[in-house]
This record gives sequence, structure tokens and C-alpha cells, in this order.
Amino acid sequence: MTIEQQIKAVIRDVNDFPKPGIVFKDITPILKHPGLCNDIAEEYVKRLNGVKIDEVAAIESRGFLFGMMIAHKLNVPFVPIRKKGKLPYKTIEQAYNLEYGQATLEVHADAIEEGKIVLIHDDLLATGGTIDAAAKLIEKLGAKVGAISFLVELDFLKGRERLLPHSDRIISLVNYQ
Repeated sequence: MTIEQQIKAVIRDVNDFPKPGIVFKDITPILKHPGLCNDIAEEYVKRLNGVKIDEVAAIESRGFLFGMMIAHKLNVPFVPIRKKGKLPYKTIEQAYNLEYGQATLEVHADAIEEGKIVLIHDDLLATGGTIDAAAKLIEKLGAKVGAISFLVELDFLKGRERLLPHSDRIISLVNYQ
């Protein structure tokens, strides 16, 4: 069984969450399977195929689940990207649009050194707005987005197209048409 088949067998669909008409792809059942979690982290490293990564940045909160594991496997630092007001030290921020308003992401101003190559990780790629904002934060710090990874990609929302200006190395383990 492929890694995609293993993951799809465990992901739970939750109808009408967070609002009517949405089918939410719940990844939390994966966490009950430590062997699968390890295999997922290994698969990201394999798909990076030797691409140099200096740091892994992940987006609050589900992005942290595998982002930290990937950083550990690569033996590189982990950088949390959080919602506005959640980080205790000096931050830089990037606002972005949501379907229903606006949100802001922050990262510590000293989190990534200029010139570093960063993998950005999140659990799911939908329209790409959150990852686009995260990539802009990384670039504001003078670093380069070397790759972007997701557990799940919703192909029909075409979020990948929005991310190509930041990196052409986009890794998704599970795709839904």
C-alpha cells in the first residue's frame, strides 16, 4: 500500500465543518498510528531528494505536528509561525485575506538568518493564502523558500498556483481532486 493510500485510509471526513457545505479532512486520527507518523516524516525527507534545507518553518497548529518531526529527521532547527499575538518576543507580521475577513501571521524577528533555505510545512493546502503569507514572512527575513510541504492538497482549489512564485518544489502526500 502506498503512503497516500495509508493516509487516506485513516483521514476522517467531517461533514459541515467548520460551516455547512464543507467536508473537513480531519488528520487527527493519523496521530493514533505512530508508525504511520514516522513513515510520513520519512516520506517528506525522501521527496526532498537531497534539496538543501537549513530550517523548517511550520504554521500553527496542525502544521507543527509533522513540521517538528521533519525538522528532527533533517536535523535542522524548527521555526513556529503563529497567529498574531501568540509569540512572546519581537515579531514581524504578514496579513492575508480569508473568505470571511483578514488574518495575520507572525514569526520571531530573529527566527531565521538571512540567506537560509527554509522548508515551510502545513497540514493542508486549500487556496494557498496562509502559506503565501508564511512565505512572505520568510522572504522578509531575507531567507529563501526552498520547498513547501503538505499532508493534504485539495487540487480543485488550485492553491498550488499561488505558491509557485515562492518555490516550485511543492510536496503533497495526499491529493483530493
